[in-house]
Amino acid sequence: MSGGRGRGWLGFSWGPRLVFYSSCSDTPPTFAAVALGERGCSPLWSSPPPPPPPPHRPPASSLFQKERPRAHAHTGSKMTDEFCTVLIHTDKSSLPNVQTLKRTLEKGNDHEKIDAMESVLTLILNGTQVPQLLVPIIRYVMPAKNHRLKKLGHLYLEVVEKNKEDPTLILVCNALMRDLNYPNEYVRGSVLRLLCKLKVDDLLIPLLPYIQENLDHRHAYVRRNAVLAIFSIYQDFPQLIQDAPQLIFDYLGNEDDDSCKRNAFLMLFSCAREKAIEFLNTQLEDVMSMGDTLQMVVVQMIRKLVRSHPEQRGRYIKTIYSLLSSTSSAVQFEAATTLVSLSGAPTAVKAAAGSYIHLLVNASDNNVKLVVLDKLLELKKEHKKVLQTLVMDVLVALQNPAIDIREKALNLALDLVTVHNIKEVVELLKKEILKSQSETFEDGSVYRRKLVKGIHQCALKFPNVAGEVVHVLLDFLGDDSDSSGKTGSAVEVVSFAREVVQTYPTLRSSVLTKLLESFDQIHSSRVYRAALWIIGEYAESSQELRIALATVKKMTGSAQIQSQATSAAAASDPEAASPSSRAAPVSTGPRVLADGTYATASALSEPSAAPTASTSSASSGELEIVSTLHKYLLSPDPFLGAVLAVTLTKLALKIASLPSLSGPPQHRVRATVLLYLTSLLRLATGEDGKPVDRDSYERIVVCLKLLTQTDLGDNEVMLTDTYTHLSRQSFSIYLAQQQAIIRGLMKNEEENALSQNVDDLPIIRQLLGRNRLQADLDLEEEEMDLATGASELTGSLQELTKVVQLTGFSDPVYAEAFVDVHQYDITLNVTVINQTPDTLRQLSLELATLGDLKLVERPSSHSLGPYAKMTIVAHIKVSSTENGAIFGSLVYETSAAGGRENVVVLNEIKVDIIEYIEPAYTDETKFRQMWQAFEWENKLTVHTNQRNLRDFLKLIVTSTKMNCLTPATALEGECGFLAANLYARSIFGEDALANICIEQVDPASPITGHIRIRSKTQGIAISLGEKIQQEQKG
Repeated sequence: MSGGRGRGWLGFSWGPRLVFYSSCSDTPPTFAAVALGERGCSPLWSSPPPPPPPPHRPPASSLFQKERPRAHAHTGSKMTDEFCTVLIHTDKSSLPNVQTLKRTLEKGNDHEKIDAMESVLTLILNGTQVPQLLVPIIRYVMPAKNHRLKKLGHLYLEVVEKNKEDPTLILVCNALMRDLNYPNEYVRGSVLRLLCKLKVDDLLIPLLPYIQENLDHRHAYVRRNAVLAIFSIYQDFPQLIQDAPQLIFDYLGNEDDDSCKRNAFLMLFSCAREKAIEFLNTQLEDVMSMGDTLQMVVVQMIRKLVRSHPEQRGRYIKTIYSLLSSTSSAVQFEAATTLVSLSGAPTAVKAAAGSYIHLLVNASDNNVKLVVLDKLLELKKEHKKVLQTLVMDVLVALQNPAIDIREKALNLALDLVTVHNIKEVVELLKKEILKSQSETFEDGSVYRRKLVKGIHQCALKFPNVAGEVVHVLLDFLGDDSDSSGKTGSAVEVVSFAREVVQTYPTLRSSVLTKLLESFDQIHSSRVYRAALWIIGEYAESSQELRIALATVKKMTGSAQIQSQATSAAAASDPEAASPSSRAAPVSTGPRVLADGTYATASALSEPSAAPTASTSSASSGELEIVSTLHKYLLSPDPFLGAVLAVTLTKLALKIASLPSLSGPPQHRVRATVLLYLTSLLRLATGEDGKPVDRDSYERIVVCLKLLTQTDLGDNEVMLTDTYTHLSRQSFSIYLAQQQAIIRGLMKNEEENALSQNVDDLPIIRQLLGRNRLQADLDLEEEEMDLATGASELTGSLQELTKVVQLTGFSDPVYAEAFVDVHQYDITLNVTVINQTPDTLRQLSLELATLGDLKLVERPSSHSLGPYAKMTIVAHIKVSSTENGAIFGSLVYETSAAGGRENVVVLNEIKVDIIEYIEPAYTDETKFRQMWQAFEWENKLTVHTNQRNLRDFLKLIVTSTKMNCLTPATALEGECGFLAANLYARSIFGEDALANICIEQVDPASPITGHIRIRSKTQGIAISLGEKIQQEQKG
């Protein structure tokens, strides 16, 4: 064999590898052959690879299909477009002339002829026709024995223009006839694939007997391509081979190869459905013995057949059941999907779900697992009760090392938890938490945090399990931050414990005891703050109060914190002990509080890791650091110090109210607490004598005044009651509000899932005529869509709002566009009307975009007759949530203008960000984390004609489609001030945060304030700001 395998441009393979074929132009997409492991000749793309096809291609029958317009349209009609089925990459800057190519084809060797044929193909695909080379190619290339050269000859016959009246057509026919009888089976298969793309009936008529003879060839590759050739010819010219359906039906009865039977069965189903049904009915019992390729086609054909013949549902659904146990994963997936679409019976849904779960557990590709999980999530929306019995099988997916799959499987399982399986689910989650403690466990901290959050959700739904898990979870209070800097599961654990002690009074004593035992294991300032609040709020008995106070004193160290630090530092380094040497806390900007107000960064900032012992020793001389809490206080952390001060004050007030501890014991406790408060107050004082954080400083001062009973007046009773009782009541109200929000979101989801238009009529199958039953319509799917509200019918009035006028009525060409916004792309249906008596030639729509918009493909040119109209379709790809604009013009030529181009500039089409924004919900903790992490902020000053704070908030929420996270109860009352947090998520997964702080001095005065928008990307922050500014002006 000659011809050099793999030498540039277009190669020729004779070994097992992945090969790409250009497929016949009128066969279904399944015919686009991507053959793996076949031994045969095939075109191979070499380096550099061909450019990938655009995401929005015109309807194509080939993997490598490209629309190439030819400029030979008739006047007054649309330009006819020819389709090229070959796309070849070349990096040649210059090509030889035709005479040189002709001389090379006649006298050159095989390698020179190969280079010449590559140049010829490049010329033709670029629009240059070389008809004078047809005869030399037929004479000197087609008879060649070099298979690479012969394949290039076939590609030439595929792309060259063929004229029926050309006398050289007989030479082409003779060359193809010789190759159809060629000894090599792969050359025959290549010619048969070429015949699938030839649309000249005079050329095909003499070849029909030879095509039919290849149906009996010994090699399956030749037979299956012969079936494709007959299929293509019968579709284009049915009069040439009228008995093709019967011929293929007889061929099916004698064929043993699955790939050949697949192609033949597809042809029968497309051209003679009765014959295909007859064959299918004879093979239903043997479907499990078929190959996976044929099984896949059987599944697809049954789905289409039942849609057109609903009365046959019961006959074929047994076959789908049997295919659920196929050895092919692809067949199992398709069979499960088909079964769900054909039947909504619980047994069918359970069988399909079982097949999905089998794929989820056994598939090796994580992408397949994610697709299967998406299918299970879709199935859950309509058949939740059926899936609830399989929740433990779903949780087997937690064994997968990929964190994305674990998270998705865990979320699915938590939605399926019931009172019957809650114990098994919680026990499994507890085992997973213990397993995640291993050092070799991948993403252990992140996974553990998600597990704790899942158990938290289970405890909220089923209170009886809270007592079983809270004590186990408290062992993870010392969980450190992970390598990415995110907090560990300790934050989720302490939040869960805080809700448990408030919601379940019977568990308070045991949870508090366990918390005090694990107090020395904590390593996070944020966890310390929550734990201290729990201790100060829920320690009630005298024993609990004594143990709590002793534990806090032990973890804090000596009461004279500041004095010890200063004296030790002065002893080791006098300069280090001076006030100017004290490191000021790092400030990273303001932080938003739960009520929407702002505090300084130092009040809420939390060190990414606990200060090290060496650092503390360096800063405090020989001072002994007794605990992590002690380190944080010396760092200093004023906010933690304020929380500690409040906790000590609560403990002192509760001890003072105990009759068993009166007199000197109470005074000793009060004096000790006052000493601690004094030290904390010094820590909260800056190097210039001013407070590091005024909020924390004032809290500590209030605690001092309350315990010393100075300068309080009538407020002493109110402050005491606030510290001992009202704080717990406020937290109870907060929990009730959060649960009400979650219940409201769940209720809205259920209502949206079950809502439908009151004018929609249900379909009653018994009242439909026979003709309607034969229509290609899946009645059960339509009924399900109407029942669940899945089908959204858009009224004509709503569609009119999407029409944008692009030109004026007096322009020679009137144009308007229907803008159809999909999830990730925009379709423009531009209607163009010629308002002149002249024919518009080379009419083209030129488009340009602004923002993250990209034109997928340039619309082709057309010719438009006098007063005629046409529609031009353009696709715009959207890659991010950002306002954009589409500009354009219509360019055309007329005979009256002497061939000069005319241009009509179009009005711009604005792409609104609101099309891609959806309201979403997140908890307060996650909101704060995102607010601190996001870099881009857009600050807007409020200028509005509104005179009501709540009405203005409602206007912003409605116009931006954001969800107000602030509870309605927090917005009640008239105080002249309003603060609220808003949150939304784009379809691209981008988060958008907003904080509104506005005030109004009196009802007649204007509203003043600011709106801050934060996001991870700049585009969404700016675009939302522009939208809010427009609403304020309007």
